Amino acid sequence: MKIVIAPDSFKGSLTALEAAKAMERGIKRVNPHINTVLVPVADGGEGTMASLVAASAGRIVGFQVMGPLLTHVQAAYGVLGDEETCVIEMASASGIGLLNQEELNPMKTTTIGTGQLIKKALDDGYRRFILAIGGSATNDGGLGMLQALGMKFLDANGEPVGYGGSELLRIVDIDVQEFDSRIANCEFLIATDVQNPLVGENGATHVFGPQKGATPEMVEILDNNLRHWADLVEQETGISLHDKPGAGAAGGIGGAFQAFFPSKTKRGIDIVIEYSRLVKHLEGADCVFTGEGQIDFQTASGKTPMGVAEAAKSKGIPVFALTGSIGRGIEVLYEHGITSVHSIINSPMTLQKAIEGAAILLQQTAEQVMRTYMAAKR
Repeated sequence: MKIVIAPDSFKGSLTALEAAKAMERGIKRVNPHINTVLVPVADGGEGTMASLVAASAGRIVGFQVMGPLLTHVQAAYGVLGDEETCVIEMASASGIGLLNQEELNPMKTTTIGTGQLIKKALDDGYRRFILAIGGSATNDGGLGMLQALGMKFLDANGEPVGYGGSELLRIVDIDVQEFDSRIANCEFLIATDVQNPLVGENGATHVFGPQKGATPEMVEILDNNLRHWADLVEQETGISLHDKPGAGAAGGIGGAFQAFFPSKTKRGIDIVIEYSRLVKHLEGADCVFTGEGQIDFQTASGKTPMGVAEAAKSKGIPVFALTGSIGRGIEVLYEHGITSVHSIINSPMTLQKAIEGAAILLQQTAEQVMRTYMAAKR
């Protein structure tokens, strides 16, 4: 019997690989001779770089950059096994996980660290990039990233503006003369499943700003600032980001890539599935175990369990999804290939206790699901 184990990370407790190993331990308790294939995956957010590097036998290059509040943070980029493709995870340099709750402030947070990672990779000779832009703490339209790569943004006095979403309104002129010329000869594949426009009720600020610390007053200010930014970008490039699908990804950095980089966008989970050779691993599999921290109706929008299930469904393979919590609307998942969803919480407990015990809980649940599956097969 062959079982493919392809979970995402359980944020705050387990990496995707740790989650896969916990599931494997549970499955092996039922029968140690079961052939398990571990394919830890991600959907464009935190963990994407590690998944792609691991899948391709690549390596990780550490580098210090300026974090979202201009303090030094240790970030990294990945190099795939082909030694030609560089993977940059925005969360590593400009992620919400780098700040505590009190520090969240999208008026101030900047994407400069993401730009510094790109510049470092350019200096190291890479010209093919995968950018995973999930998990950002920013709402600056990509301003900081562009500043790090040489673009200048001038105020009414001809002086450079500062960093963060609050500075966008002060810009009156975009100077692209010193924008890194190497970028024109690169390929950028942007990993995201966000299709929101840059501005408006469905835009970057209104939809994602509050989770990054934006108050209702900040939301109105930042949305107006991004509208001003989009006007300037259109004047400079002829590209209107205002209503452009995907421009609102990661606080508007998606729009910066669309306007100033030779780039294309693809669902993060599809990129990881391709590079991890998941479809190949599914050949001959009897069933699949996947999972992540929470599964609900949003999972159907391109999250890891859905991407894995879609790949398995095409081969008629059942998929069991294990999760910390089950939200509303999971019924839609059954139409896309998920056979059943199982919470690993086995008794009343605090969130902290669940996080601390996630590996054991995941192992125990995987064992019980496997026992049920084996009984049904007899």
